[in-house]
Amino acid sequence: MTHWFHRNPLKATAPVTFNFYGVASSPAATKICNDLRSSRVRLLELFTDLSCNPEMMKNATDLYFSLLQGFIVSLDNSSQDCKLRYIQNFKWTDTLQGQVPSAQQDAVFELVSMGFNVALWYTKYASRLAGKEDITEDEAKDVHRSLKIAAGIFKHLKDSHIPKLITPVEKGRDLEARLIDSYIIQCQAEAQEVTIARAIELKHNPGLIAALAYETANFYQKADQMLSSLDPAYTIKWRKYLQLKACFYMAYSYCYHGQTLLASDKCGEAIRSLQESEKFFVKAEALCKEYGETKGPGTTAKPSGHLFFRKLGSLVKNTLEKCQRENGFIYFQKVPPEAPQLELKANYGLVEPILFEFPALHAHWTPETLAAFDLTKRPKDDSAKPKPEEEVKPLKEPDIKPQKDSGCQIS
Repeated sequence: MTHWFHRNPLKATAPVTFNFYGVASSPAATKICNDLRSSRVRLLELFTDLSCNPEMMKNATDLYFSLLQGFIVSLDNSSQDCKLRYIQNFKWTDTLQGQVPSAQQDAVFELVSMGFNVALWYTKYASRLAGKEDITEDEAKDVHRSLKIAAGIFKHLKDSHIPKLITPVEKGRDLEARLIDSYIIQCQAEAQEVTIARAIELKHNPGLIAALAYETANFYQKADQMLSSLDPAYTIKWRKYLQLKACFYMAYSYCYHGQTLLASDKCGEAIRSLQESEKFFVKAEALCKEYGETKGPGTTAKPSGHLFFRKLGSLVKNTLEKCQRENGFIYFQKVPPEAPQLELKANYGLVEPILFEFPALHAHWTPETLAAFDLTKRPKDDSAKPKPEEEVKPLKEPDIKPQKDSGCQIS
């Protein structure tokens, strides 16, 4: 398969000790605090651990989120906030706006920020797996599923939890609807790339491949449009990726549509479709160069030299030459001045996010444990807040190179 996907950096966060001295007044309450601290540290470690797999990630996320839910949900399932929701301050950076952190004293902010990183991890896991040259069928399924899981997490955060934040979401930052929608659509588009690769490998009907490629190009265009009203200083590199993928899959669509037309003895129209494919491929090639030269958050790569890109260039060239030969020997049809209108609808292979829900409350949370947190014992200076000078260190990611690095790194 050997795909290439752009990836933005993970969010970074300040350490959280969950040390509520005096407030946690029983061994059970203290244990929950210790478990929260250790499970959070473990989860953050897994984000950059190349040996981590989806099973390890699910176990770690289920433990941490089930414990964290005790700071958010009421034990009696009422709509009231838990008394612990605002006891701890959390600080997180942004995937696009670098090391400029946001802080909120709200456990829901921690839930959605950590959840966001979990979704990003699934996209990065999929990216590393998809970049292998000898990827197996089971690994391809893992890539497909991981991208759908990521889309489901992003969607769940947007629909069910971000609206519960007391502090309004800052414009242009990760939790804003435009950004989350872009991440969701990108995940769907990339998962469909896997579907297209499978359809090509199994030599499915060219009409189905053309329709899937057309739908995928539209996904990338839509994701790009979502980002168009945001500050280009932060989004330009990401947008170059979305634009080049949109052109790339339009080239794919016109190429396979041309094969469909040729099979229907419409050789003139097939040639015009292949010419349009060639035009989109050249445009994608130019965008690849622009992407490689653009500074901004994300992976450093030269996509035009990548196998997935070179294969399409050869396919377009060979298919166009075949159509022109056939027309010169057999059909003698005029080539229309206008490219055919692609009104293709895929009936199979379209990707929907996998439904996601946070785990249920951990069994350690009981009415007695919750009652053992005595908020009247909180220090008056509220030492739970991080110190103003506290630095949020970026996560050292194996697949994200610093911008100053001139090397080629495929994420």
